[in-house]
Amino acid sequence: MIELGVPFSDPLADGPVIQRASERALKHGTSLQNVLTLAAEIREHSQSVGLVIFSYLNPILRMGLAKFCQVARLAGIDGVLITDLPSKKPPNICAKPARTTSQPFSWLRPPAPTSALSKSPRFRPALSTPSRAQESPARAANDGDAQSLVKRVRRFTKLPIAVGFGISTPEQFQAIGKFAEAAVVGSAIVHAIEQNPGREAATVAEFVRQLLASSF
Repeated sequence: MIELGVPFSDPLADGPVIQRASERALKHGTSLQNVLTLAAEIREHSQSVGLVIFSYLNPILRMGLAKFCQVARLAGIDGVLITDLPSKKPPNICAKPARTTSQPFSWLRPPAPTSALSKSPRFRPALSTPSRAQESPARAANDGDAQSLVKRVRRFTKLPIAVGFGISTPEQFQAIGKFAEAAVVGSAIVHAIEQNPGREAATVAEFVRQLLASSF
């Protein structure tokens, strides 16, 4: 599954690596429309890979919900992960535009380690759950918070669960696989891109190969 991040001017829920990436992207004029265009290009090359848009709510509201749903559907998007989507709002915000455009994708809001899950049992496939309340790459996969949160989420769903934030090494990737179905490694990939200008694609490909070699 590929998660495509949408740059935002105030990415408070992200760590410093993603914040710097957002700043660079915005300086180059990257917009939500650009990300959706990229998604459509990826979809042309692969019909099976999962495509998820990762965004704050503001860029989507600025585009307009109905327009976003229409463009995302045509681009082949499977899901939308919104970091700051209010837990009580998804049905009211998203239902009408999704219905009018026959939109098949899921809207997701990741539960945090401090989430009161008993009060918000609405979940969708491939939940993305932060491994820690604050991003900490060195400790993320070894911290009991992630495993505890996954156990809590499983009380409400049998759907696959992805754990993210701070997963940056093959060892951490393998550790997450002991209690979750997937690991999110976005920050590590963005960091690799930042540190290897001119060799971005090759560096990311090698990093992914290392993760897969440690396979769940």
